[in-house]
Amino acid sequence: MQQSQTANAPFSTVNSNTIAQAVLAMALGLFIVGVVGFSHISAVHNAAHDVRHANAFPCH
Repeated sequence: MQQSQTANAPFSTVNSNTIAQAVLAMALGLFIVGVVGFSHISAVHNAAHDVRHANAFPCH
């Protein structure tokens, strides 16, 4: 009886769905940051400004 062992490398292959999800998540994040960052609506801009201060992120 001969036994063969195969090495499974779970991180060596990347599923195309994983790549698509990562790209869409980055696009959504950039869209939200861009829309909020350049918004002319004062309520949206002020809310983003307050969140930046609450998270100790310098904004000015």
